[in-house]
Amino acid sequence: MPSQNVPLWQWSAIDLAAAIRRGTVSATEAMTAILDRVAERNPDLNAIVYPCFDEARALARAADEAVRRGDALGPLHGVPVTIKENVDVKGLPTPNGVKAFESVIAPDDAPVTRNLRAAGAIVIGHTTTPEFSMRATTDSPLHGRTKNPWHPDASAGGSSGGAGSATAAGMGPIHHGNDIGGSLRFPANACGVCTVKPTLGRIPAFNPSAAAERGALAQMISNQGAICRNVRDLRLATRVLSRGDARDPWWVPAPFDGEPVELPIRVAFTRNAHGYPIHPGIVELLDRTASWLSAAGYAVEEVEPPPITEPAGGWMSVELAELKATLDPLARQHGSTTIQQIFDWYYAMGKVAEGNDYLLGFAARSRMTRAWNVFLHRYPLVLSPFLMRPIYPWNYDAQGAAQAKDLFDAAIYSYGVNYLSLPAGVLPVGYVEGMPTGVQIIGRRFREDLILDAMEAVEREAGVLVEALWGRESKT
Repeated sequence: MPSQNVPLWQWSAIDLAAAIRRGTVSATEAMTAILDRVAERNPDLNAIVYPCFDEARALARAADEAVRRGDALGPLHGVPVTIKENVDVKGLPTPNGVKAFESVIAPDDAPVTRNLRAAGAIVIGHTTTPEFSMRATTDSPLHGRTKNPWHPDASAGGSSGGAGSATAAGMGPIHHGNDIGGSLRFPANACGVCTVKPTLGRIPAFNPSAAAERGALAQMISNQGAICRNVRDLRLATRVLSRGDARDPWWVPAPFDGEPVELPIRVAFTRNAHGYPIHPGIVELLDRTASWLSAAGYAVEEVEPPPITEPAGGWMSVELAELKATLDPLARQHGSTTIQQIFDWYYAMGKVAEGNDYLLGFAARSRMTRAWNVFLHRYPLVLSPFLMRPIYPWNYDAQGAAQAKDLFDAAIYSYGVNYLSLPAGVLPVGYVEGMPTGVQIIGRRFREDLILDAMEAVEREAGVLVEALWGRESKT
């Protein structure tokens, strides 16, 4: 339990919930501390929009009454959380970063919102996303730019940039996000916090406000998840979010804690940049992380997994074909010239699949995933780069086709993993050019628990980086 000198907004979700259950801290006190922090930092960072603060305060008082009555309490009882603005919270807009969709009011909660509430968490508002949630930075005509707490000119990542910024700034311990090409992991990497993109079927997804179903591939490669300051909270949040919901036909009732694996757990370690000029500081952090895992008892071997280039190429072909068919017409009608230009740059990066090429590319996912599954049977975890360059300026992807392509080239280990529907975690392990930088740990299907175990082992050595950010803030 933190000392009395640590302000409540810095407490972990686990410690807050435990103190609220014991009655040593009230949910009202926790809510007040976090909303005061939001009032202090959010006007500058622009991470939380569509606040429901009055309702949250009332729910915190009700949470305290439940403690006094001796009611059964969930694992997140009284803990403030946020939901990304592309996922439904009953009564709030679900605009997905687009002004024309601000009139879309959620008629009911999405599964992730329902699951967090069922665990006792209290939603305080939506976090920002770029237009159509399809950029590696978070900026939109609807809400403007979301800033990175580490540096005002750096990107907070995208598309869950509001969640990443809010996490790092201390606006609550758990923030929901989602990921179709890196949208959980880009913000975690940029903001010095941690996340897990889970396996397809681990966390249910559905928007009651949706006017149509998502594209077939989007259903396969998009995942819901959480961004947190520390791995203990991330484990709890991912477990809570994993509760089933009949509205998602792809949800799988897989146990969260899998069967024991042979010890020592083998970790395949790759530095392969596939032709990208990876920053030497990132290579150094990868080597350091490998040594930490070895010291923690993992059997780390430098060995190449199946190439990530092929599934990354599939994303750039098949997923972009689907984006062009589904989102592009909306972008042309309702989007800014910026997002329209960025979409055009996306299409120019690869060969957008047409006709039978789409069907064949979709089918090839099975072969690629099979190869990775076989490899992961021998090596349950893979340590890889995530973003192979330092954090970029907030408008980097809008500066030109070369800059947009650079981000994709640097992140093949991000969207390539999505195409495989495999789980992968990102956590910060140090700094490159003064900014937090993370590594990625890929795992077997439905073995988020193994990924989280390895992330905890690394975190014990690397520390929780945002504590340094808060310490720096207190000295100014």
